[in-house]
Amino acid sequence: MAAAAPSRPEVFSLFRTLLRTARQFSDYNIREYTRRRAADAFRENRALADAPAAAAAFADGKQQLEVAKRQVLVYSLYAPKAKSVAEMMKVQ
Repeated sequence: MAAAAPSRPEVFSLFRTLLRTARQFSDYNIREYTRRRAADAFRENRALADAPAAAAAFADGKQQLEVAKRQVLVYSLYAPKAKSVAEMMKVQ
């Protein structure tokens, strides 16, 4: 049985959840990398037309979301106390 392609709202929901998860990283570099990587992956897979390829990309996105959630937890345990230079410049 072939996997059904995800619906448009499901894809947008996954994208928004990935971006929300990226915002939870305390480190600026990791936060921006995660956000940029999510946007690049969705942009890259935007033109997928066949259902199996779209379903595979969606499943991969869900796996990446689970990895990101676990990494948020790990990074929160070992987060540096000082802000990065980029974050200090942003405040001013």
